[in-house]
This record gives sequence, C-alpha cells and structure tokens, in this order.
Amino acid sequence: MVLTSKEIRQKYLDFFASKQHEIIPSASLIPVNDPTLLWINAGVAPLKKYFDGTEVPNTPRLANAQKCIRTNDIENVGVTARHHTLFEMLGNWSIGEYFKEEAISWAWEFLTDEKWLGFEPEKLYATYYPEDTETPNIWKKQPNFDGSHLVPFEDNFWDIGAGPCGPCTEIFYDRGEKYLDIPEDDPENYPGGENERYLEIWNLVFSEFNHMPDDTYQPLPRKNIDTGMGLERVTSVLQDTPTNFETDLFKPIIDKIGTLTSIQYGDNKTTDTSFKVIADHVRAVSFAIGDGALPSNEGRGYILRRLIRRSVMHGQKLGIHHTFMKDLVPVVAEIMGAFYPEIVEKTAFIQKVIGSEEEKFHETINGGLELLQHIFKNMDENKETVVSGREAFKLYDTYGFPLELTQEYASEHQFTVNTEEFDIAMNEQRERARAARQKEESMAIQSEVYTSIHVPSEFVGYQTHEAIGELNAIVCHNEQVDNVDAEQYANVFFSTTPFYAEMGGQVADTGVVETMDGQVVAIVENVKKAPNGQPMHSVKVVLPLHVGTQYKLVVDKARRRKITNNHTATHLLHKALKDVLGTHANQAGSYVSPTYLRFDFTHFGQVTPEELKQMERIVNEKIWEALDVVTIETDVDTAKSMGAMALFGEKYGKVVRVVNIGGYSIELCGGIHVGNTQEIGLFQIVSESGIGAGTRRIEAVTSQEAYELLNSFERTLVDTAKTVKSSVMDVPTRVGQLLQEQKELRSELESLKAKLLKQESNALFDNVQVYHDLRIIAVETPNKDMNALRGLADTWKEKDSSDVFVVATVQDDKVNLLVAANKKANEKGVKAGDLIKQIAPLVAGGGGGRPDMAQAGGKNPAGVKDALAKVIELLK
Repeated sequence: MVLTSKEIRQKYLDFFASKQHEIIPSASLIPVNDPTLLWINAGVAPLKKYFDGTEVPNTPRLANAQKCIRTNDIENVGVTARHHTLFEMLGNWSIGEYFKEEAISWAWEFLTDEKWLGFEPEKLYATYYPEDTETPNIWKKQPNFDGSHLVPFEDNFWDIGAGPCGPCTEIFYDRGEKYLDIPEDDPENYPGGENERYLEIWNLVFSEFNHMPDDTYQPLPRKNIDTGMGLERVTSVLQDTPTNFETDLFKPIIDKIGTLTSIQYGDNKTTDTSFKVIADHVRAVSFAIGDGALPSNEGRGYILRRLIRRSVMHGQKLGIHHTFMKDLVPVVAEIMGAFYPEIVEKTAFIQKVIGSEEEKFHETINGGLELLQHIFKNMDENKETVVSGREAFKLYDTYGFPLELTQEYASEHQFTVNTEEFDIAMNEQRERARAARQKEESMAIQSEVYTSIHVPSEFVGYQTHEAIGELNAIVCHNEQVDNVDAEQYANVFFSTTPFYAEMGGQVADTGVVETMDGQVVAIVENVKKAPNGQPMHSVKVVLPLHVGTQYKLVVDKARRRKITNNHTATHLLHKALKDVLGTHANQAGSYVSPTYLRFDFTHFGQVTPEELKQMERIVNEKIWEALDVVTIETDVDTAKSMGAMALFGEKYGKVVRVVNIGGYSIELCGGIHVGNTQEIGLFQIVSESGIGAGTRRIEAVTSQEAYELLNSFERTLVDTAKTVKSSVMDVPTRVGQLLQEQKELRSELESLKAKLLKQESNALFDNVQVYHDLRIIAVETPNKDMNALRGLADTWKEKDSSDVFVVATVQDDKVNLLVAANKKANEKGVKAGDLIKQIAPLVAGGGGGRPDMAQAGGKNPAGVKDALAKVIELLK
C-alpha cells in the first residue's frame, strides 16, 4: 500500500517519539526574535537558541516537522523536479547527547524497517566526508547495508565559515534507470551527482568542530546532531512520481487549477511549468499569510506580492484571466490542515488577502494593456516591428506588467521585444532600488546625510487628509540634492504633512504628492521617522521634484479610514481583554493595517472560545454605544493619573497624547483614531493563537472586512443546510442527528463484523492437522486487517482449537500474516517469532514478535499459499 504524505510525516514523528525524542510543534514561518532571518528557512532555524546555548531545552532529544520558506532560487520553481518556495523539513536533533552511531542506525532503521518506510536496502546509498573515517565504518555495521554503496564526497562538510561545523552523511535512493536523465557514462551519474536517478532523501550533520577565527578547527566539548529529510522528496520516492509535483502534496492543487482552464496538466512542458509554479506559490503564500505576513513593497511582504503576481502571470499563460488563487486556498487547507490546523482556521482570511492582492494586480495588468495597445498603434503608424526595451520596462516597472506577457501580446501583432534593452533598464532599476528602497531606509538611522537634516516638519494629519507643504529636503542615492528626476526613488521632507509615519504598530499612510493645480508628481509608498523626528516620505517620482517648491500632499482617505477603524478597535480589544482575562493581559505588540489588526498580549494558558466571544461582544457593544473618542495632550504624570495605560517598550516625551474612548478605554497613543466608535461599524475576531511562552495573538477585522467575513460564514451555513437537508436554524440539530445515526450504524457494523468473524472462525478452526502430537491450523481468510487477525487469535486461544495457529490474509494487495503458539508448542521448541521470520520472505515481507504471538506484512499475495505450505513443511 502506498503511503500518503500524512502517513509519512506521522510515521517519522512516531518513530522518533519511540526513541525518546520530544516532538516539538512547527514554528511560525516568521522568525521570533531573530532579525538575521527573513523566513524560517530550515528545520534547525528555530532551534538556534539551543545550539548556541542561550536556552536549554527540556530534553536534549528533539524532533519535528517544520514548515520552511526559501526564495533565493525562485526562477527554478516549476522548471526543476524538486525546487520549492515552501517545503517541510522532517528533522531530529541531539543537543549534546547521542551522536553518529545512533543517528545513522536510527536513520537506517526508519528507512528500511517494514514497520516504518520499508525501503529496499539495496537501493540506498550513503555519501560521506573523505576525512571522516568513522562514518563509513558505522554504515557498514547496519544490517543489510551494502558497503559498496558508500560514496566519498568532498562537499560533505557543513560549515558556514565560523562556529560549530562538521562532516555530514547524505542518504540517496536509487530510483532506477527509468529516471536516468543523463547518459549512462556521464560523470554526474552517481549518488550526489546532478541527475534524477539518485535522489537525496536525508542529510545527517555531525556538528563536532568549532571553526575558529584563525581558521583552525577545534573539537567541540558537546557534539550535536542536526538532520533534515525533505517531506516532498521522500513522498515522491515512496509514491514513485516523476517529480514532487505529482505527489499528494501538490497534485490536488494542480487538478483544481485544471478545472479553471481548457489546458490540462501534461499537455506540454511549458504549460506544465505554469501549473507547478501556481501550485507551489499558493502553498507558500497561504502559509505565510496564515502566520501573519502580508503583501507589501518590502521584506516578507514584497516576496509575497512577487509570488502572487508571478502566479497570476502563469495563470494568464493558462488562459485564466480572472482572480483564481483564492479558490485554491481551501485545497491547500484540505491537504495540510490535519497537521497544520491554523491553515484551516484562517482560510477565509487568507483568501481575503490573496483575493485583494489579485484584484489589485489585475487592475494593474489592465492599465498596462491599455498602454501597450497605444504603443502598438504608434508602431503601426511608424511601420516599426520591435517594441522598445525601455517601453517594455516602463510597462513592467510602472504597471507591474511582466515581460513575458508583453512578448506574448507583441507576438500576436507580429512584433518582437528588444529584450537586451529591457535587461539594461532592469539592471539600472535594480541599482536604483538597491540604493533607494533598501539602503535609503536602512541607512536613514545611521547615515550622516539624514542626521544632518534639521529642517522642521509639522504633522497635521490628526485634523486633515490634505495639506500644502514646501519641499525642504530631498535624499536620493544617499545624497542630499535639490532636484530629483522622474522614475527615481527618493526620501523627501516637507514643511507640513498630513502623512502619518509608521509608529506604534500603525502602518504609514500612503497617497500622492501633487502640484498646486492637481498633477501627480510622486507616489508616497511609505513614511518613517527620520533621525531628527521629521516624517520622511519614501516616494516614487513621477515628474521632477524641486526643493523650495510648494506641493499639495494628499493621503489615501479610504485607506486611512480603514486604518483608524482598526486602531481604535485595537484599544477597545485591549480593554476587553483585561475585563475578561484579568489585568495581567497586557499588550505585547500590535500591527494595525487597512485590512486587519493583530494584537499580541501576555497571558499564561489558553483563551477559551467562550472568552473570545465575550471579548468580541464587549467590543461590538462599545461600537453600538457610539462612544465619542476624545484625544488630549498632557504630560505623562497627568495622563497616568487619569488612568491611561502606557504600553510596553514605548518611550514617551514630555507631552503625550491621551486617547479616551467614552471613559471605557484610556491609553497613551500617538496614532490616529475615529471620532466616534460607531464609525467602526462591526468587529470580528478571526483567530487566536499562542506565539511564544506566555504570549498570545488575536487577529481581527472591522467594518467592510468584518461584514464580508460574516457573509462568508453565512454562505457556508446555508450550503451546509442544503447538504444536510434542513433549515439554517435547524443545522445543529440535524448534524447532531446525523452524527448519532452514524454512531449507531458504526456500532451495528462492528456487531455484524464480530458475528461474521465468529462464523468464519468456526470454519477456520475446523482445519486442524496433527504432526508430532502438535495440532496445527494454517489457513487463509480474505480481506482482513491485522486487528481482525489478532481478534481471531484471541478466539483461537479461548477455544484451544490447536497448539499452533497461522493465518494469512490479503487486503489492498498487501499481505498480513499472524502466527500464534501456545505453551505446549513453545515447550516443543516452536516459537511464533521464529516461525514468522521463516515464512514472511515468501510473501516479500518481514516481521517478528514474541514466542506466543508474531506478525508480519508483505507485498506478494501470490506467495500466501507457499507460506502456509512452508508452515506444515517446517512443523511436519
């Protein structure tokens, strides 16, 4: 029977639990207190605190299945058989306890034992570091390991340049000649070479040295084990699929995509790549959003946006011209939800985020198409046939229009695109982006250019969405300049601004900068505080900007309204938390965006569904009460005497703002809020989870997003009512009835099975043969699982039908064997465990057990009769 990915994952965890490992849950994809990582990109990444000694685990033996994201080679996804952005790493670790001997023997046991994965030993190979003479000797001691399958490999040494390091051994599986994608005599045709025949499935790293600053290697006093097995890879091997994408981890997603297009998976290599890219990316995006990441123009958010847009592009190649990625999320949840319940719990929210991002990009694509048609018209008039690379890049940079789509549409008009010119423009843009988007923001705190800017800037955004401000300073490419041209990125400072700078968990405003007559000259993408406290606007320049000129600054009003709704709701939630859970529930972080709010708080223990509903009810009651939100400025001491809560980690000046929501919630806060709680409209909690020791997180939505979430719940309830054939109000009662009926039917089925088994056992136990004063029953019964065979053995024992009982069955092309022997048989030297080892090979299986009871499994149903005949032959 072919194992599913769920079964493989669970077997791995069960195996290492049996080896006294603590099974730890998968960490969030977003690293906690680790600024060196954008994503959790390896199984060991969340455990660095244990390996570097800053924390001591409860037990030195750990194992888990860890979700990971890597996007450094995104262009290979869908092109190669096994590149992914999101993948699962099965890992086991020893923090200074067991070492090579146990790591290798357990790996071999898990891979080859029929109880676990049951790989054929002759198909497994192991590479090792040539100077590591201990590892190959350990491999040679493993039962049925072929010593000729050891391959020395210079690259088998794990070292990041400093700190703990050591040799490793990689385990490869020979998939056979049918997967050989290079000539037989190719020098890469070996385990560890670039080929598809020998597939790496497990890497065992032996961390035994410390790489010193003088480039010497000193032995570590405590040696560690760090292993990693890619779930997608091992599933591909066990399910015998050409690539990872045909496994049950991806194929259901690909099948769903197939329902959205007339093109089918397998039609040709090019469209297959599009299927694979979409299937891969929707998994990564779903899990990342589920863990709290959101699409944006920087960091993790930029990666998510890129993955979504790349998927939409490939959807276009498949003829899918509408939003579709959100419809794939439930398929991801169905595949992964049993082990990662958060993906099921957050399905609606994930769909909302992806759907919104898709819609934005579709609008961008449509704008790009309009410009492209204009370009084609001019080319026809001028009798040109090659689209300028600069024009193609403008489509890409301004409208997010992929080059591939430009080429596709150009081809339909018998035009080509100057890709060399496009590449030149792209490289220029990368340099600008590196200087403007990354360095400008990261250097803003450190650079002398920014610290030397002392021009005053007044924030007036508490009162208005628009303001007139004089442009006082421009920084472009880390230089202060007086002018900046179009198509540049720059940080700009105005004498007056309505734009809120990111602070206190509230995201920055976005919007535009206009001339006094209303012409857009810059797009405001972000706003942060400069070293001297002024709002610093990160802009994409549309038309040249000049210091000393007055401009009109216009905040995106609709987006601001959603942010303020969520910010005020965050304050209400904070107070409701204290009312329900106690005063110990303090804010430990927050994120307020236009689409949702995230609130972290301190609390030891679980938050019950009833408590969540109570909090949600309190917040909505305060919204319905239409409480006025009043903000005053005062000193810190006066604010605290008013009962205002000061938040964690915040530094307050001499003058602070106090936000008073109808006397119910009073907090120090520099953010922007609604004037009255009724503006929020509606509040709905989306999820609640633990994110660390003593810290929990609530995610919620308000206003339109809350309505749409409840509307989706209502649609689900209506659909459920139709399915169970009841009214909406009667769904709980009807479901209860169905569950009771199911329970009764199961009970009746088990009773019938027991009666049938009893009848069968009477016939089976009549087939007694006697040799050397031993009564022997050796029989076959159809279509039973091992539990049923054990039940037969119990009945046999009660009835004392014979001294030896051997029963075989075939179910789903898999053989189950059971041997039982009583005390008399044991005294005559007949041991069940010995007997089963002699007959199991005849059904291509293996097994074992005690003298009185043993069992085995096999893969050759045709050998059952021979196995039973062998029993008589041995005992005769």
